[in-house]
Amino acid sequence: MKKVLPIVILILSVAAFMAFRSSDQGQSKEAEKVQWYTWEEAIELSDKEPKKLFIDMYTDWCGWCKRMDATTFTDPKVVQMLNNDFYAVKFNAEQKEPVAYKGHTFTFIDSGRRGVHELAYSLLEGRLGYPSYVYMDEQQKRITISPGYKPVDKMVKELEFIKGEHYKKGSFQDYLDGDQ
Repeated sequence: MKKVLPIVILILSVAAFMAFRSSDQGQSKEAEKVQWYTWEEAIELSDKEPKKLFIDMYTDWCGWCKRMDATTFTDPKVVQMLNNDFYAVKFNAEQKEPVAYKGHTFTFIDSGRRGVHELAYSLLEGRLGYPSYVYMDEQQKRITISPGYKPVDKMVKELEFIKGEHYKKGSFQDYLDGDQ
């Protein structure tokens, strides 16, 4: 019995430590999430306090979009940059709800296998590959469209390129090559 008691105390102590540790990690994970806005919320915020927009164009069926959500968009550096330097928008390119913007109501167009939302079509200039990211400046003018899955290191470089307004001096490739 004397040998069992210390083992039981040790097991209970470890279990209590793990329970509190998991709870603390849950809170820090919560703090490390991207603050996603709807299109309307981001535009309203940007009108009041101008900031660049990052628009994640996704679809429900897109596997690479889900991978971005599970990997790149959970990275602390990416989360910090998106939350601090951009209004990050999650926009379903196949959503059915209309969106009013700058005097025009954008609606869903039922065509092909799935259809597309007019706002997504417009922002992506008709290039409907997912995921795609649209960057807009503080005046809500499109800076660039960036298609495809991005691992953390590439996404960080891209966010730095846009945040630092290096696009005004040259291409993203020039930036990566150190030519600017």
